Amino acid sequence: MRWNQQSTLTPTPGPQTGAASAGAEAGLVESATTAPPAELFGLKGLVRSVRTPEFAGVTFHEVLAKSALNKVPAASSMPFTWTINPYRGCSHACVYCFARSTHRYLDFDSGQDFDRQVIVKVNTPEVLAAEVAKPKWARELVALGTNTDPYQRAEGRYSLMPGIITALAEHGTPMSVLTKGTLLRRDLPLLARAREDVDVEISMSIAVFDDTLQQTIEPGTPTTTARLATVRAAANLGFNVTVFLMPVMPKLTDSMDHLDAALSAIKEAGASRVVYGALHLRPGAREWFFEWLEREHPELLPRYRRMYAKSSYASKEYRAWLSRRINPLIDAYDLRGSADDDYPMTKRGDRTRSGAATSTAAQAASLTPPPQEALF
Repeated sequence: MRWNQQSTLTPTPGPQTGAASAGAEAGLVESATTAPPAELFGLKGLVRSVRTPEFAGVTFHEVLAKSALNKVPAASSMPFTWTINPYRGCSHACVYCFARSTHRYLDFDSGQDFDRQVIVKVNTPEVLAAEVAKPKWARELVALGTNTDPYQRAEGRYSLMPGIITALAEHGTPMSVLTKGTLLRRDLPLLARAREDVDVEISMSIAVFDDTLQQTIEPGTPTTTARLATVRAAANLGFNVTVFLMPVMPKLTDSMDHLDAALSAIKEAGASRVVYGALHLRPGAREWFFEWLEREHPELLPRYRRMYAKSSYASKEYRAWLSRRINPLIDAYDLRGSADDDYPMTKRGDRTRSGAATSTAAQAASLTPPPQEALF
């Protein structure tokens, strides 16, 4: 992706590293204006903010991070202990994205700001390399793509992932990657080389197999066809690719025709397994999704308001109904995983290369939701 004709909105004196300094040295900056202090964004280390014609309406806030590894709380049901998120916010602009509320910590809103104000931790590879080189690093599994997508379009310019993959592999650290981004194909050869030394798991998120719906609810994502081609490319390199068929959205993507077409296409693309889950709407995502629903499918809004009135999760009744509908299809297409369930509960374990046992595709794991009024 070209990054020309960009403008710098927040020049900050002091050292620059990675993509930030590269852009300045290449003479890509056209103009600069006085900007608010870094504290406006809830962050220290703001280097500059960048806009470019390729991303109309999107601003990238380049920051210098002090750490790259994030430790998952011990009480979490996630089957991994460490994550890396080189970006915060996401130009994929998925209306239902559960991570939207995290933008509020940065004094941004969880709607348009999440889509258009993207934080880029430009020194992530260098910081990570230093962290995993420490003697105390236990080489536990590191999950990428658990909050915002590491292969969103800006990665084409910033190229943070090759350095991240290399740092993990060179220090014996297994990794998993979950993405909607077809830019993953750029790094497949690197991931294949990393797999010679550590466990590498690849998962592709594909929720919608209707082109019109996909373009309205995930307007910044690659097409479903392009993502399936990426699954095929990874499978051709010997990866056992998991497809996250989630969220499944009531009355939008849960028909037998839609589910059957989805699983047929996933199987044809060479995926090894499918993980699915019903839509859940956390605060922040819920309001934004309801606004979209009111514009695009107002007839469904009362139903959704009832279903998600008391909980972020779909009702037990709906999830049981969905399970009865989709599980026979998963079996028919031989896409059953080792712990496949609507909300699989996966115990954390030693995920080093010598002790890997459970699939990281269970990133979909979630606490059992409380009882809720049934919609269907």
